[in-house]
Amino acid sequence: MADATAGPIGWERALMAAEKVKERLRRATKALDDAGVPYAVAGGNAVAEWVARADEGAVRNTRDVDLLVRRADLPAARSALEAAGFVYYQLLDVDMFIDGPQGRPSEAVHILFAGEKVRPDYEHTSPDLDESERAAEFQVATLPALIKMKLIAWRDKDRTHLRDLIGVGLIDATWPSRFPPPLGERLQQLLDDPNG
Repeated sequence: MADATAGPIGWERALMAAEKVKERLRRATKALDDAGVPYAVAGGNAVAEWVARADEGAVRNTRDVDLLVRRADLPAARSALEAAGFVYYQLLDVDMFIDGPQGRPSEAVHILFAGEKVRPDYEHTSPDLDESERAAEFQVATLPALIKMKLIAWRDKDRTHLRDLIGVGLIDATWPSRFPPPLGERLQQLLDDPNG
């Protein structure tokens, strides 16, 4: 039997971790908004924003924050985020901001550059910031821009995020034709066999 005085247990720790990510997202986006630095939330938090619009019970937690910024705005973004307590950090050519001096890269604010390839081997570039819209608390990638990013990356977690968007009805059979090869074919694969 678990010792009730030992501190939070499994599910409580999971809830606390999810809240820390939300707090980090809010603090980072508020800092950028206050400084007038253009950005868009991408990655798992953008998926959560879109999924919640259709079915809040289907939202999946994520452990980091991904932000699209223009490379030219990185110095201004860095000033704003550092003023909010984040620490600039680079690991394997990835620009990120860890949450304070003791922060971890796995829980950081990761920077993706708008209009550039995330990795040299990707077929397409990330969307620009004109492919974003205002959500209640922050600027977020539009649904087509987010889907494109997930199709480009095509990792297991990206396919999972796409399945989430399919599952709440945000992606249907009309979507594959909106994307160039091989992205449209990838999306068709998931629609044909969501478990594949």
